[in-house]
Amino acid sequence: MFIILIGSIIAFSMVNEFAIVSDREQGDTYVRVAVGQDGQHDQLVNVEPLSVQKFNNVVRQAYDYSCGSAALTTLLDFYLGRNFQERQVMEGLLRFGETERIVERRGFSLLDMKRLVTALGHPSGGFKAEASDLEELDHPAIAPIEYAGFKHFVVIRTVYEGRVYVADPALGNLSFTLNRFLEIWDNNVLFIVFPNGHRPASGLELREEDMRYVSDYIVAENTFREFPHFQIRHDDVITNEIGALWNNARSTLQVAMYKQSDVGEMLDGKEVTQAMVGQERQNADGDPVYEYKIETAADGLDQDDFNIRWNTTDPNERIEKTLRFRRK
Repeated sequence: MFIILIGSIIAFSMVNEFAIVSDREQGDTYVRVAVGQDGQHDQLVNVEPLSVQKFNNVVRQAYDYSCGSAALTTLLDFYLGRNFQERQVMEGLLRFGETERIVERRGFSLLDMKRLVTALGHPSGGFKAEASDLEELDHPAIAPIEYAGFKHFVVIRTVYEGRVYVADPALGNLSFTLNRFLEIWDNNVLFIVFPNGHRPASGLELREEDMRYVSDYIVAENTFREFPHFQIRHDDVITNEIGALWNNARSTLQVAMYKQSDVGEMLDGKEVTQAMVGQERQNADGDPVYEYKIETAADGLDQDDFNIRWNTTDPNERIEKTLRFRRK
């Protein structure tokens, strides 16, 4: 009887070992190697999902209103070498911050952050800054931004070759051109927490993979291929509306005006007279005629800030998007 029991246990263990397949790790996938050859086989590889890569060394905010606590946790963990969870930081901000105001505005302020990090033994400070200060920044810093109608906190990791690299609690690691960041930077404020004599961690340092951003050229090219009806021409050499909206040039859509050079010409179904100069243009149906205004290097702007080139002496030349791939 005992021998039968032992045999049953061994048989069950063997069946269990061969029949039960262990769960795959996240990102595990099989790649077929040497296809069509004698040595063809499937090889297990682990591919890190983009969603994981984007939030490498970034604490993802748990709630819509917790970008401040997530940004501070990112700074504490990956720059100052602490080991906090966002919930712990939220509890600390509620304890040391202005609790009633936090509840009222459903969010944390830089003053709340300063009180907490002071309690943790780290000196800190809020500063008014300019573009030149960003370029010389030698510590990661929390910055308030206003984007798409919302106020938000991000961690500025560094500024490198005209791009601001940030750890965003909502979107992960991303970058802006310096000009674009200056447009969304709220009140030009920086909040810096200092290591207090300790050697800082390297979690927020710039990596090679952080600089492999997708250029506007690639975005526009694929858009035109899939949606050719977006590729439209304008009198002022802009070849497509998407390109005008997504490149880094400062372009605005505005109502066209009759100019001195138009006098005697037939525009919008009518001959332009001297009296019409300076008035808004309207087409034959009485609707306003719009045009793009582009600021160029001739307007005192740095041509390197743009991802486009154009030749103002040739009215038939199309916009040529230029891919600028940043590397160390």
